[in-house]
Amino acid sequence: MSLLHTDHLQAFYGDFQALYGITLTVEEGETVALIGANGAGKSTFLKALTGLVKHGGGAVHFAGESIGRLQAHQILARGIALVPEGRRLFPSLSVEENLLMGGYAKRPGPWTVKRVYALFPALEPHAKRPGTALSGGQQQMVAIGRALMSNPRLLLCDELSLGLAPIIIRDIYAALPAIKQEGTSVMVVEQDTSQALKVSDRVYCFQEGRVSLTGRPADLTRAQIAQAYFGV
Repeated sequence: MSLLHTDHLQAFYGDFQALYGITLTVEEGETVALIGANGAGKSTFLKALTGLVKHGGGAVHFAGESIGRLQAHQILARGIALVPEGRRLFPSLSVEENLLMGGYAKRPGPWTVKRVYALFPALEPHAKRPGTALSGGQQQMVAIGRALMSNPRLLLCDELSLGLAPIIIRDIYAALPAIKQEGTSVMVVEQDTSQALKVSDRVYCFQEGRVSLTGRPADLTRAQIAQAYFGV
């Protein structure tokens, strides 16, 4: 049984259909990457999984349970956490307070504030500073740490590398193995195709709200990826 399985998932913004029948799986212990151009539906898919976008058809099963009709806080309580695009930190809260907000679901597990500081040592010296006063890379670390504080079984990461320097991207992605060692599967939305192929066990490419390609990075050619990504 897959940890996550969607079957012909559709999603809408009003009358506009954004997803057209997405069938996708994530297995325990996997890192799965979603790639595709802007507007392909990647972020909408993550929002549909977490109850932030209502979907009009298809099924979503997580750990053997149907979760498609649950609200966002109920999905979080079952073990799916989202690191949103743009970090979305609470500007009035300190770094440590932002982290503590992530733990309100009170799921049991290994992640504590101390454990997050061990994963991202750059954060602890700034624990009492406003989260939004940090650099973009440090804010991304706070956002990841906040999601980990819910002790998720599946961590959804939306555009981790967006707007960050290569050395910071390297440091953030270097944390993924430690996250997986704690029993967390990871789904990464990433426009940097090379980075996505490097860190993932399997890749799905989205094009105009549909899955245009899927496979293991070693089995996919550059030509296949370009065709699936751009449709040319």
